[in-house]
Amino acid sequence: MSNTSKASQRINALLDDNSFVEIGALVTARATDFNLKPTDAPSDGCMTGYGVINGNPVYVYSQDVSVMNGTLGEMHAKKIANLYDLAMKTGAPVIGLLDSAGLRLQEATDALNAFGELYLKQTMASGVIPQITAVMGNCGGGLAVLSAMADFTFMEAKSGKLFVNAPNCLDGNNAAKCDTSAAEFQAKEAGIVDFVGDEATVIAKIRELVSILPANNEDDASYLVECTDDLNRVNPEIAGCVGDTAVAASILADDNDFFEVKADYEKSLVTGFIRLNGATVGVVANRSEVCDENGKVVEKLGTTLTKKGCQKAADFVNFCDAFEIPIVTLTNVTGFEATTCSEKGMAKAAAKLTAAFADATVPKVNVIIGKAYGTAYTVMNSKATGADITIAWPNAEIGTMDSKLAAKIMYDGQGADTINEKAAEYRKLQSNVLSAARRGYVDQVVEPALTRKYLIGAIEMLYTKTEDRPAKKHLTV
Repeated sequence: MSNTSKASQRINALLDDNSFVEIGALVTARATDFNLKPTDAPSDGCMTGYGVINGNPVYVYSQDVSVMNGTLGEMHAKKIANLYDLAMKTGAPVIGLLDSAGLRLQEATDALNAFGELYLKQTMASGVIPQITAVMGNCGGGLAVLSAMADFTFMEAKSGKLFVNAPNCLDGNNAAKCDTSAAEFQAKEAGIVDFVGDEATVIAKIRELVSILPANNEDDASYLVECTDDLNRVNPEIAGCVGDTAVAASILADDNDFFEVKADYEKSLVTGFIRLNGATVGVVANRSEVCDENGKVVEKLGTTLTKKGCQKAADFVNFCDAFEIPIVTLTNVTGFEATTCSEKGMAKAAAKLTAAFADATVPKVNVIIGKAYGTAYTVMNSKATGADITIAWPNAEIGTMDSKLAAKIMYDGQGADTINEKAAEYRKLQSNVLSAARRGYVDQVVEPALTRKYLIGAIEMLYTKTEDRPAKKHLTV
């Protein structure tokens, strides 16, 4: 394959300088039906090999659309499968740069079988090594499944096309009406894509992510970095970030660096990675508003858990648990979204999130920064479902529901003065954070400005945590 091919250029941009070592450069297609000539398919349209990113070993494959449109056939898939075998043996991430017209029709069942073999490799690697894909061009049909099976998916904003069925194949739709293959749709509506940008930015973000993540599910050191930030840093400004917890996460993080994933999908639930004293920590946070770079509120989101939010958070928690990444939650939730559409799957989505938190054996710290009402609070990494440490801000409210609503129910038919009086009493006796602390549901009541310091202490204390679970094959929730 030419060293100037797009596939080669992408690999060189992704990896540290002069670190790429190609594997299987001489592989060509075996099939010759329909005038398919092996000599016309150098490397069978896919470069595979290994290298390093900021010193971290990775395996990478890059499809070459200039060779048979990058179509996936038998030998093309075998090269990627071989890469997975090596990655599993050595415990290193696999990164796929996708740009393909899909299944190679000339190879028929050989190509179809190749897809299945790749899916099996991905499944075996799931939860063992990080899998990252980047959609740089077309990624349709079976390749869309391959991309979605990865832990993280990046997508080039203009050239990237991700679809199982092309927009024009959908009843009543066409690309002009709604381009379901576009990066915007896949990131905002489908929730498959974690990050969208131009090619250079996508590659830069992949490099950043690889440096944050452990190399495999038994790696406990390679992704740690020396912390140069103040471990006791006081942040009074965080008290004003109850609404936009993406900002709160960046304030808590070492050097204010927050790597958000699926930022465009269901913004009412924030997921991403920060470092605390150099260690990677996953963040799951309720979000009720979006602020711009000047701190101005540009979007209101409400304080309820949504179906999509639960699904987004559950997937993220499962990833963190698989790779021994501690989890911090920032809780500010008043209930579940109440719409006919959300009700169709709300219970199941909430069940999945509950099970994800409860089953996770990594260190889990919950910070109640606002309201924590009802079952929605219980779902959000509460002490009852397994949080190791629960921290609350002094003004936090923990209870079954809003105190005034509770008073209206308990004193139905009585006057407004009585309702207001009983609401205040209920707030003081039942919803007050001190009431929850007296019952052991809150471990520490901490001023917002000191949250970073207490989080670092909690995560360090829990570093050696071990926890057994009943013997089973896997959850069924």
